[in-house]
Amino acid sequence: MLGQRIVTAVVLLALLLPALFAASAWPFAALTLALIAAAGWEWGRLNESGATGAWLSGGLLALAGAAAWGLGWIEQAPAAVWYAAVAVWVLGGIVALRGGPAMWPRLPRGVRWGLGLLALWAAWLAVVHARWIGVSFVLSVFCIVWMADIAAYFGGRAFGRRKLAPSISPGKSWEGVWSGMAGVLLLGVLWWWAERSWGGAGSSVFSGLHALYGAGGAALALAVLAGMSVVGDLVESLVKRAAGAKDSSGLLPGHGGVLDRIDALLPVLPLALALTRL
Repeated sequence: MLGQRIVTAVVLLALLLPALFAASAWPFAALTLALIAAAGWEWGRLNESGATGAWLSGGLLALAGAAAWGLGWIEQAPAAVWYAAVAVWVLGGIVALRGGPAMWPRLPRGVRWGLGLLALWAAWLAVVHARWIGVSFVLSVFCIVWMADIAAYFGGRAFGRRKLAPSISPGKSWEGVWSGMAGVLLLGVLWWWAERSWGGAGSSVFSGLHALYGAGGAALALAVLAGMSVVGDLVESLVKRAAGAKDSSGLLPGHGGVLDRIDALLPVLPLALALTRL
């Protein structure tokens, strides 16, 4: 299993890094569109769409992404896209997490299917727009999610007492959430200080939030972004539990599926753009 994880990670990095750092944004947009279409296929499978419906889900996502690309939304998407995605995640996340795994299958299948595809499409559009803004910007958003996850893991193991959502993810604790937020705030301070000291000021989400809202507002925004990364993780766990699945698929040997790797990013990407593109 460890060998599989390492090989898969190396292959993914070999594909993603050249695309991310390419002079043009299109290689990154094309690669991430393929990945998000695969995630759409997984979403269809997890929500009882059948084999045909799952392939249709992936195909529709690819077409929707290509349409947005053709309209020039990679460079300048309507702000309403980010606000709609944030509303879906905040309101839908509250309803889903309050209801738990037992509630999810009781929602109309079309509603579950449509909300998931909307969230995936908005996340893809957000990540390619973030890349168009700059490599530093998109990396800073990724690092928020990675830091929140790492700090929550170690904080939860060291201090975890109160369970966050035992019916969905028994290993998560409130102490882990606070640790993740603290880790993101520390990262934000260090990144902003480095940009101010060594150049590149204004190129990351951290400096963008600081410029718009000041230190206090930026700290609050980062805490919200860290919290929403947890919501993304929990919602995907809820859907998998409702479907009786351990992983979203086996597309990434040793890692599960694409959704398993990007779940925490799905709400954070459009929210980061909503907060910084005002």
